[in-house]
Amino acid sequence: MLILGVILLVIGLITGVSILWTIGLILAVIGAFLWILGATGHAVAGRRHYW
Repeated sequence: MLILGVILLVIGLITGVSILWTIGLILAVIGAFLWILGATGHAVAGRRHYW
């Protein structure tokens, strides 16, 4: 999710489509949050690790 968010951010920035930039930003933030939770050992959505 983090990688998809970054890809959408770059595409939105290059093409000037603001909705792609917004969706990419949201996905990147959520992906980073889930990554941090998974790295600290907290269960995320019933999983011990989130990839």
